[in-house]
Amino acid sequence: MLRFCVLALGALSAAAQTGDWGFAVSGDSRNCGDVVMPAIAAGVREGGAEFYWHLGDLRAIYAYDEDMEPQTNILAYEANAWPDFIEHQLVPFGDLPVYLGMGNHETIPPATRDAFLIQFADWLDTPVLQAQRLKDDPKDHKLRAYYHWVSRGVDFINLDNASPDQFDGAQMKWLKARIEQDEASAEIHTIVAGMHEALPDSIGASHSMSTYPQGVASGRAAYEMLWHAKETARKNVYVLASHSHLYMEDVFDTPQWKGRVLPGWIVGTAGAVRYKIPDEAGPNQHAKTAVYGYLTGAVHADGAIDFAFHEVSLEDILRADKGAHAESLVKWCYTENKQ
Repeated sequence: MLRFCVLALGALSAAAQTGDWGFAVSGDSRNCGDVVMPAIAAGVREGGAEFYWHLGDLRAIYAYDEDMEPQTNILAYEANAWPDFIEHQLVPFGDLPVYLGMGNHETIPPATRDAFLIQFADWLDTPVLQAQRLKDDPKDHKLRAYYHWVSRGVDFINLDNASPDQFDGAQMKWLKARIEQDEASAEIHTIVAGMHEALPDSIGASHSMSTYPQGVASGRAAYEMLWHAKETARKNVYVLASHSHLYMEDVFDTPQWKGRVLPGWIVGTAGAVRYKIPDEAGPNQHAKTAVYGYLTGAVHADGAIDFAFHEVSLEDILRADKGAHAESLVKWCYTENKQ
C-alpha cells in the first residue's frame, strides 16, 4: 500500500526515515525559481537525498522571469536565461547529482531542443548517464533529452515530451527496449518514469499530453507499456510529471484508466506561477496549490517507494536566499506568484 503525506522543509516522514535510500524531484522553476530553488536545494541536501531530478521548464523564455536582474532588452534576457538558471538554481545543490528533464519552455523560440542539449551537456552526459547509454548500446554516442540510469534495482527513465512531436518513433522504440529489458531482468524491481507533461487521460488532462494528437497516441502507448511492466512483470511502477504548477497525487485515477491505475504524481512546484486546482480533482488527489516544494521518494529493499511532499515556507526561502534578492521580491514570489 502506498502512503502519502505533506511535510514541512527538513521534516522526514516515517517512511523516509525507514527507507534504504531516497531521492527528490520537482519541476517548473521559471518565474521565481531563483528565489525558491535554493530553499529546495537546502531541504533536499538536509534530507539526505542521493539526487535531485528537475522535470523541466527552467526559465520562462517567452517573457522576463520576475526573479532575474533587470535586462537591457529581450535579447540580453534570452542570452542570460539559462546561464542564470545554472548559477542560481543548480549551483546551490553543490556536489549533489542533479538530473535535468526538458520542458515545453525549453522549446519556445529562440530556445530549441538542440540548444538545450548544448547548454546542459554537462548534466545530460555525466559519467553515470554515458556509462548507462553505452551499456545499453556500445555504438550509441548520441546525446538526447531522454535517457535513463539504474540505481540499486531501480530504473529511472527520463522522457522527453517537451514539444507536440513527442514521443516520436525513435523515443518510443527506445522506451520499448528499456521496459522490455527491465521486465526480463531479475535485478530490476522498480521503474520510475519522469517527464514534463503528464501522460494522457490524467487528472488535469487539459494541461497534459492529451492536448495534441501525437501526445495522445504515444502517451497512451507509453502508459500501456508501463502498465504491462506492473501487471505482467510484477514490477513496481511510478510515474512523475510537472507542467501543471501545483501538487497532486493519484493523477491516473480517472474513468479512462479505471481498473488500470498507475501511481502518478504532478509536482510543478519549484517556482513557476501557481495554477488553480483542476475541477475534476477529488479528495484522492490531495491537491495543493499556492505552495512551493518537492517530492521525495524513500526506496525500500524490495523496490517499493514511499513518496512524500515537502513544502518550503517563506522562512525557508528567506534563509536560503541570504539576501540575494530584495525581501519584497521574495515575499511577492511567496504570496502573489499565482493565478
